[in-house]
Amino acid sequence: MVNENVSSLKMPSPRGSSKGLWLGGVAFTFAIAAIGFALAAIPGLDHLGPLACAILIAVVYRQIFGYPELIRSGIQFSAKRLLRFAIILFGLKLNIDVVIHQGLGLLVRDVAVIVFSIFVTVGLGKLLKANSSLTLLLGIGTGVCGAAAIAAVSPILKAKDDDTAISAGIIALVGTIFSITYTIIRPFLPGSDLHYGIWSGISLHEIAHVALAGAPAGQDALAIALLAKLGRVLLLVPLSFILMYWMSRKNAGRGSEDTKVEFPWFLIGFILMSLFGSYVLGKSIPISKSALNSISYFTSFILTSAMVGLGLNISLSDLRTKALRPLIAMSITSVLLSFLSFFIA
Repeated sequence: MVNENVSSLKMPSPRGSSKGLWLGGVAFTFAIAAIGFALAAIPGLDHLGPLACAILIAVVYRQIFGYPELIRSGIQFSAKRLLRFAIILFGLKLNIDVVIHQGLGLLVRDVAVIVFSIFVTVGLGKLLKANSSLTLLLGIGTGVCGAAAIAAVSPILKAKDDDTAISAGIIALVGTIFSITYTIIRPFLPGSDLHYGIWSGISLHEIAHVALAGAPAGQDALAIALLAKLGRVLLLVPLSFILMYWMSRKNAGRGSEDTKVEFPWFLIGFILMSLFGSYVLGKSIPISKSALNSISYFTSFILTSAMVGLGLNISLSDLRTKALRPLIAMSITSVLLSFLSFFIA
């Protein structure tokens, strides 16, 4: 009779339990991202930005409480799947039509900036004997579009999750310092506001940094700055395919399954969303500016949540042993880029 009672008890469904833990993991990354956004609204921290704030929170949480293994599946979903989804949505920020019709002249300078940033950062990294993966990611982030570029190329380069998160955090921090420095020195610089706008657009790290630095110079300067930056975002696509070809050649002959380079299908989504945003949204499909701003905010939130998932993989010992030399290489490159690009802007 006792055995019958015991056997009749309903045990929790493993599938239901795992689903709940998965949802808990995703919610956990959302919660830290939300805290990051809240902190970024505080005067002083607003220049730092939600991405950097959220990654810092994730790193501190990891050091104090350890990695939340129980909800790992949901955290990994954010770090992998949501990251690719964020890159696809990021395509809406790129207006291909504007770049083609108004920014072709800037594209030549954008190409030069990307090539300079990658090769100089990697070269300095070799001289400093820095971590090669981090150095390459930082060079790409510096040259193209910051954390979004790092997130896009990481799967192609088979970068480790902690390398991706460390690189994104460094880019956000250093880019913020540079954009604030630009606004401080702007009144003392020779040249017009439009020249300053072009300089900001071809040299600063992320779109948010360009917007921060360009706004004080006026709407025209801000517009040309963002246009120059969008050209660099556009070049993320051919760069990704070049890297994919390079990785395939690099891995040729090794024969191992894990050396195969997966096709970055999310970049196709990025291109399609760019085309949709450039030629359909706002034209065939009317949409208000507030709605576009909401989509942009949602994209930033999803990207931040994904970076939280990656940031939880970072240990402070990794930061000390791996990040210092790549940070020095990237900082030197950024300084050189600022000086040199001022004369070609």
